[in-house]
Amino acid sequence: MQVDLQDPWSPLFGRLTLDSIPYDNPIIVGTFLGAATIGLIVVAAVLYYKKLPYLWREWLTTVDHKKIGVMYIILGLVMLFRGFVDGLMMRTQQVMAVGPDSPGVLGAQHGFLPPFHFDQVYSAHGTIMLIFAATPIMAGLGNIIVPLQIGARDMAYPYLNAVSLWLTTAGAALIMLSLFVGEFSNAAWVGLMPLAELPYNPGVGVDYWMWAIQLSSLGTTFNAINIIATIVKMRAPGMTWFRMPVFTWVNLSTSIIGLTAFPVLGVALSLLTADRYLGTDFFTVGHGGNFMLYIDLFWIWGHPEVYFLILPPFGIFSEIVPTFSEKPLFGYLTMVAASFAIAGIGWSVWAHHFFTMGMGPDLNGYFSSATMLVGIPTGVKIFNWLFTMYRGRITFTTPMLWAVMGIFLLLFGGFTGMMLSAPAINYTVHDSVFVIAHFHCMVLVVAVGAFAAVAYWWPKVFGFKLDERNGQFFFWTFTLASIVVFVPMFGLGLEGETRRLDYVFNPQWRPLLIAEEVGIVLYCISVFYFLKMIYVSLRDRVPAGDDAWGTGRTLEWMTHTPVPFYNFAVTPQINALDELAWRRENGLDKVKPQTFVPIHMPSNTAVPVIIGAMAMALGFGMIWRIWWMAGAALLAIVVAVIARSFDKNQGYILTAEEIAKFESKTELASMIAEQPKRTPLDHVEAH
Repeated sequence: MQVDLQDPWSPLFGRLTLDSIPYDNPIIVGTFLGAATIGLIVVAAVLYYKKLPYLWREWLTTVDHKKIGVMYIILGLVMLFRGFVDGLMMRTQQVMAVGPDSPGVLGAQHGFLPPFHFDQVYSAHGTIMLIFAATPIMAGLGNIIVPLQIGARDMAYPYLNAVSLWLTTAGAALIMLSLFVGEFSNAAWVGLMPLAELPYNPGVGVDYWMWAIQLSSLGTTFNAINIIATIVKMRAPGMTWFRMPVFTWVNLSTSIIGLTAFPVLGVALSLLTADRYLGTDFFTVGHGGNFMLYIDLFWIWGHPEVYFLILPPFGIFSEIVPTFSEKPLFGYLTMVAASFAIAGIGWSVWAHHFFTMGMGPDLNGYFSSATMLVGIPTGVKIFNWLFTMYRGRITFTTPMLWAVMGIFLLLFGGFTGMMLSAPAINYTVHDSVFVIAHFHCMVLVVAVGAFAAVAYWWPKVFGFKLDERNGQFFFWTFTLASIVVFVPMFGLGLEGETRRLDYVFNPQWRPLLIAEEVGIVLYCISVFYFLKMIYVSLRDRVPAGDDAWGTGRTLEWMTHTPVPFYNFAVTPQINALDELAWRRENGLDKVKPQTFVPIHMPSNTAVPVIIGAMAMALGFGMIWRIWWMAGAALLAIVVAVIARSFDKNQGYILTAEEIAKFESKTELASMIAEQPKRTPLDHVEAH
């Protein structure tokens, strides 16, 4: 039965009242005004330039894997900025709130954030950075690059691909909405038990966190299914398993993790939903439940999720290092084996997150050994990258600089991880900011990999390179900021500072906290150079060739730049592991097809964006117990899915004459240009 709540409830608005809007909080009001201003400017620009029909037809309703990938990355970058602002607020609060004599402003006893607000900030920071920033960016890169690397026209299930994007967007929208309507969880990104249980946390914050993650994890699971099916079934002729690029291999391994791990998270959150909404007691210790059941389920998902995020940057480095060393990747087969070894071992290490719970020496020894075992395949990868660079003709472009930094971060994060895998050391620094610094070293590998990939593949997607000068300024300020923030954090952890402190009691820690704040300022400068890099690149638009770097090795660099919406005019025949390098060596890299055959293309559809909007309404209705809204949204989703099943639109045919025209003037076929209007095929014509 439904749990009774102490808050007032009405049939029309559920728990939602005017008091749920924090209009008396100057920080949130200022944030809302800033976000509203930016939103109005964007909407006004779209309307002024009459781009709304174009955006709806070519982007919001698209099923093109490249456009979906770009939107994934835009979503991830927006959430990355939001998560960075949360981090800035936390570091600033701590440097202001040192010692009992530190003043307070804006209603805080110390610093500028009251404890309940600080708790929400760090919970949002972790949730956003891992699930709504890193995950969408990596999913977007996989969406764009994997079909191109295997010679496919699109993902195996274009419609499902769009559904995945909009479900993830719905979850991110709930996170952003919690900033202005209600509150966010104060139970950390992991959902600390029993704090996330209803008796201890009757507000809507945990519900926002729970429903946002549920929706996004569903989208991630669908995306994993799509990646696996695409790689297994849609490789071009001659693209045998061991001719696939390493980036494609790591996307296969991460998608297997996603397909098997995210349902575990779904189960954990479903049980928590039952506890909070139906009054069950799966995790309620006083009523026969066990909150360690939740902790186990969460980290059974949570640690494979770490490798779900960290493996794609390994694939990115494995593409960039050979390109800018002008050599084949050293140890290709061992790279593939190491990727799957890391993915497999990742399932056996989750309990190292709670060595101090009293598991006993046998279990501690097992999980310690399993954790150390991850270092072997990771070390294999590092040595292979170094051997690839050895005696190569290295060019330190921006992507290469990011790749080298990623290798150094991986070394530092790996060494500190080996320290934490020893239970004796773990007992000493458990729950300290030493652990936070280690984890951020690993997460920074993901961020660095994302920046490397954006710089590397940007010209392939958009037709022009990112500005190299501002890109290098961005790299060096970001690198310096990372050192200045996290090296002091390691020191503070060894000195005993615990995590999640809104008030720092020890004044002797002030110098290191000030150093961290200096690093945050440097991060702000790096954000400026990132935005300037984008602006200058869009302003100048220096054209890039098909092989933008001149030393590309894999299949995506054989397509036109930017990539046409149909990817390949003729399905390529694969002859070698590094197909473009093989063709260059044999004088075949400039050969163009002379004859074409018709191509079947999928049509755009509005159903995925409708499902995403209704999923957000469903989540919002459940969060606020607005039952009619939740029911109507769920019904709308069911109706949309059923209606889609009766849709006779089977795509359209791109004729050989049209392909020849596009190939002679490729800007007409650009991924950012409108696709031709075609009468949809019926079921018989499509088959």
